[in-house]
Amino acid sequence: MPDNQTLPRPAPGPPPPAEGLGPRVRAVLTAAAPALAAYAAVRAVGLLVFWVWASAAGKDAWHLLGGRWDSVWYQRIAENGYGYTATLPDGTLHPDLAFFPLLPALERAVAAVTPLTLQDAGITLAWVAGLVAAWGIYAVGARLRDRRTGVVLAALWGAYPTAFVQSMAYTETLFTALAAWALYAVLRDRWILAGALSVLAGLTRPSAAALIAALAITAAATLVREWRAGRREGLPRRHTRMLAGVCLAPLGWLAYVVFVAVREGSPFAYFEVQAEWGNSIDGGRALAAFVAGLPLPAALGLCAALGLLGWLVFLCVRQRQPLPVLVYGIAIVVISLIGSGYFGSRPRLMMPAFPLLLPPAVALLRPRTTARTTAALVVLALASAAYGAWTLLGSGPP
Repeated sequence: MPDNQTLPRPAPGPPPPAEGLGPRVRAVLTAAAPALAAYAAVRAVGLLVFWVWASAAGKDAWHLLGGRWDSVWYQRIAENGYGYTATLPDGTLHPDLAFFPLLPALERAVAAVTPLTLQDAGITLAWVAGLVAAWGIYAVGARLRDRRTGVVLAALWGAYPTAFVQSMAYTETLFTALAAWALYAVLRDRWILAGALSVLAGLTRPSAAALIAALAITAAATLVREWRAGRREGLPRRHTRMLAGVCLAPLGWLAYVVFVAVREGSPFAYFEVQAEWGNSIDGGRALAAFVAGLPLPAALGLCAALGLLGWLVFLCVRQRQPLPVLVYGIAIVVISLIGSGYFGSRPRLMMPAFPLLLPPAVALLRPRTTARTTAALVVLALASAAYGAWTLLGSGPP
């Protein structure tokens, strides 16, 4: 292969199916075990560093993971349903309708059938979702290249700078799990499953728009390609499942938008609620103003970080990632940058864009020595852990 950064290349298929469902499940879990172990080890390092740091500072680590900021809003919804509005000292209103319903519904369900509190349920769900997400990320990486790439990709996602959020009672980890498996389903041409997972993602976060766009653009490109190739007869009929999956994908997000509209008595109520939180789309003006208002060294550093982000996007394009994976990753980045919301949350909002980590994963495997790759991952895990502990022990939300 002339370019080691080009995707996809033929990858070894899944283990040969064994007789019966039980052996088949065991075979699949065995194949994914290294990725899950690598991800769990990276996150364990992050949690250990955070726990030691919090104890030294006299802080309750468990409360920091599940008892502040967005976590409290989700738990309040889980306990009482929607209807709470916070009034800030400046008179600004923050209604809880800005938060999507799937996580609080799951928290309520888990707390109802277990001895766990809502806070415990939220953290537990985040940790379980982290493993499911790592599994899905591994599956995508193995599908696009090979299993070693899938393992490193899952570990890199666990060492993302704001990966500490993966251990918090937030929605990013649950959303990433749904998105990763939806993309894997598209890569396997299982469009109905991809659409169903997109419905759940649309009930989790507004960034499900990136996943919906990935499915729609991929389907449109497929139809156009076949039309140009002359395979026009019966074209929609041949792709019934694909079109059904695309039509299914936005229903979760649309259902919540309609719910807010009916509840508030306004067709644009959802967007008005987001605007009250300062989360309207401004095309990047707020980001530009934030950079311009920083001291010169900080502004240069942030511009360098944005340049690195742009370079990763370029590498993903050059790597020729499959269209759904590429569109999803770029769309997550764009959605995270063009809003007017709190700047400190933007790295967290970009965390589900795991396809950006494919080029670094390939680069880490170039030496072809396990020791070097492992050493690099250890350094990244420690750096992520230190940054996560410092951030969580700060006063502002991530």
